[in-house]
Amino acid sequence: MSKTKLPLRSIAIAAIAVLALSVWYVTRDGGSPQQTTFDTTGTSDAVTAASDTEARPDLFIGHADAPIEVVEYASFTCPHCGNFHKSVYPQLKANFIDTGKVKFVFREVYFDKFGLWAGMLARCGGEDRYFGLVDQLLKKQDEWVRGSSDADVVSKMFRLGRQAGMTDDQMNTCVGDNDLAQALVADFQLKAGQDQVTATPTFFVNGEKMSNMSYEDFEIVLNERLD
Repeated sequence: MSKTKLPLRSIAIAAIAVLALSVWYVTRDGGSPQQTTFDTTGTSDAVTAASDTEARPDLFIGHADAPIEVVEYASFTCPHCGNFHKSVYPQLKANFIDTGKVKFVFREVYFDKFGLWAGMLARCGGEDRYFGLVDQLLKKQDEWVRGSSDADVVSKMFRLGRQAGMTDDQMNTCVGDNDLAQALVADFQLKAGQDQVTATPTFFVNGEKMSNMSYEDFEIVLNERLD
């Protein structure tokens, strides 16, 4: 039986990228019942660098010319984001995304190294597999985010990657890519800063900022914009 080779040295470097570049910190106890808040106060060289960075193209699912654009800011380690993808997103996808009514954009927020590694892993399979992996990482959050060690967390994430058809070599390369780590953090800082996002999940419906909500409330909001 082959063993998963975990790139712990490279992973450590990628984690340093988050610690060095990010000025957003979790304040879970202060959040609302449906959101995890984080602090965007303070300044650093990283914020200045991010403002000079060209934004990476958004990844989206649905029709590019759909009448409604929904942008979700989410963290892979945010429990409220996990709950949204378990209870709300499946209905949203079936009734609005798959029917051509909504273009759904996903923007990653990084609270911690685990969330960053998950985002890096999601990109390993390319754009065709990205949303499937995002969905699985969020729905099965409890299965991997509470690992006993960094290596255990990565090993459990890799199980999901294998289910998506990726090899250990592919995943090791992606999760150990320090340039990718820095680019993702810079993109997160740029977009979240511009949109003044301070909690996850946060949504923008045709540019209007909204908090987390039930499917029933989301349905009302979307149908109002289709009338």
